[in-house]
Amino acid sequence: MMFDWFQAINHGIDGSFLEKVREISKLFFKLPADEKKKYLREENDVEGYGNDMVLSENQTLDWTDRLYLTALPQDQQRLQFWPQNPTNFREILDEYSSKIQLVNEVVLKALARSLNLEEDCFLNQYGTTAKMQARFNYYPPCPWPEKVLGVKPHADGSAITVLLQDKEVEGLQLLKDDQWVGVPIVPDALTINVGDQIEIMSNGIFKSPVHRVFVNSKNERMTLAMFCMPQTEKDIGPVDGLITNERPRLYKNVTFTLDFFFKNYQQGRRPIDACRI
Repeated sequence: MMFDWFQAINHGIDGSFLEKVREISKLFFKLPADEKKKYLREENDVEGYGNDMVLSENQTLDWTDRLYLTALPQDQQRLQFWPQNPTNFREILDEYSSKIQLVNEVVLKALARSLNLEEDCFLNQYGTTAKMQARFNYYPPCPWPEKVLGVKPHADGSAITVLLQDKEVEGLQLLKDDQWVGVPIVPDALTINVGDQIEIMSNGIFKSPVHRVFVNSKNERMTLAMFCMPQTEKDIGPVDGLITNERPRLYKNVTFTLDFFFKNYQQGRRPIDACRI
């Protein structure tokens, strides 16, 4: 069975630096509401501070505050949404993004080798301006934890997602064999899962896992998800070497965009379902 998510240790990022990353997140979310509102996302846009776009009256909303930013490429950063406080926010996120980019390349090459493919075959679909999105998540204590979710069930539209979990409070659950399974906290580990785009590139051999976040009534929780993906204007599709008579092509060539992903996500649909042949 192929691994679709795992906990990475010995990834080359010092625990002391991961603490700095957690600290800028904590300091931002603890700012007064008026200060955070300076970075509010615009209507019908995902980038910036806020929570769900409301697309329908029947939509299930997430119990979370989030700050969503384009981290890479740097010339696509929309700095009007990047907090000025804490003052080292940009420096820390830029450095972290560079480190995660290296992790992403190592993982994609390892996935390719595990299928006996040329190691750059997934990276070759990335294009010259691969993207990385950062989503800082704050889940406040909830008085009705059994009635709401921090993040509703979904799979990621990325190629690879790298999650820095809260140091103490669990909340992430994966759907496995129709059962929700909690993901434990491993000190200084990065929790990595494949997204829809690797499921497509691997012609369905790797599966983009469905996951959700639950909340609790006593403890707040903070995480940082880094979504690594090809440049948004570039088509991706199954690698030629993975299309055979025994395993025909399962997915069309598609261009994944944030707009395409979020419109499906907010309406409880899996974007990858629109990509199947």
